[in-house]
Amino acid sequence: MHRWNDLSQIPADLGPTVVTLGNFDGVHRGHKAVLQAVLQLASERGAQTVAVTFDPHPVAVLHPERAPAPVTSLEHRLDLIEHVGLDAVLVQEFTRELAQMSPEDYARTVFVDALHACAVVVGEDTRFGHKNSGDAATLRELGARYGFEVLTVADLGEGQRWSSSLVRQRLGDGDVAGAAAVLGRPHRVMGTVVHGDHRGRELGYPTANLTQDAEGMIPADGVYAGWLTRVALDDDQERVLPAAISVGTNPTFEGTQRRVEAYVLDRTDLDLYGEQVAVEFVERLRPTLKFDSVEELLKVMADDVQRCREVLSSIVPA
Repeated sequence: MHRWNDLSQIPADLGPTVVTLGNFDGVHRGHKAVLQAVLQLASERGAQTVAVTFDPHPVAVLHPERAPAPVTSLEHRLDLIEHVGLDAVLVQEFTRELAQMSPEDYARTVFVDALHACAVVVGEDTRFGHKNSGDAATLRELGARYGFEVLTVADLGEGQRWSSSLVRQRLGDGDVAGAAAVLGRPHRVMGTVVHGDHRGRELGYPTANLTQDAEGMIPADGVYAGWLTRVALDDDQERVLPAAISVGTNPTFEGTQRRVEAYVLDRTDLDLYGEQVAVEFVERLRPTLKFDSVEELLKVMADDVQRCREVLSSIVPA
C-alpha cells in the first residue's frame, strides 16, 4: 500500500480513484464496511482505492482538553487499512490551517485536484471542512458540481452503532470482549519489554513489562486472559503465546506506576527484554485487588492462570 504524507507526494499521473475519508481510529467493523464498499465500487469503475485519514486526531488539535485516547497507533491503523486491501492512504497532518478549509475547498483540493476521485464513499455520519460544516448531503452537492459520485454506507451495529467512541467506552469499562465485538478482533497494546521490579519472577510468575509509552488504549485496571505476540519473531510456535495480563499499579506492594505486564503461561525460560511485543486482550477475569498477604496473592494468581488456560483453550489466536 502506498503511503502519502502530503498532497505533493501524490503522483501527478494518478489515474481515477475511489476515495474514503475518516479518522478510522481502531479500524472497527463499521470502518471495514466502508472500506469494503470502496473496494467494491473501485472494482466496478476500474479505479484505484485511497483512504484519507488524519494525524493527530482533529480533536487533539482543536480541543486538546477533550482529545480521546487513541484506540490504535497510526502505524497499526495503517496496517489494518492495508490488510483490508486498499491501494493507498493519504495521511494528512491535521492543523488549525487545515481546519479552516471550507468543505468545497477541501473537496476540490484533495478529492478532485490531487486524487482525481471518480467516487467518494463515506459513512452516514461523516463531517468535514470548517467547523465540520460539510456532511454527506454537502458531499453529494459537490460531487454533482465536480464530477464525482458519492456513496454513503449506512450505520452498522448490534444494538449500538459501531464506533470508535463505543470501543473506548468498553475498554474504559474493562469490557475487552465487548470491544473485540466492535473491532472484529481482540484489542491490542504494543510496546517494548523493559525491566520492572522483578517481583513476578521472585513469585514464580515472570512478567513482560511494557514501556510507559506503549501504543494503543490501555483497558481498565484488572487481570485479563490474552495473547503475547513477539512482533519480530518468525517462528510461529514461539511467536503468539497465551498470557495472563495485568493492568494496574500493583497495590499489594504499594505500587504507584500504572503498568501493563504479561505472564506467558507456564514459561519461565523466556528472555523478552528489549523485544517489541503486542499484548492482545481476550477476556477480563477480575478487577485489580489489594491482598493482605503474599500467600493470598499467590493463591489468586494460580486461579487466574488456570482461568486463562480455560478461556484460551478453545480460541485460535489471530
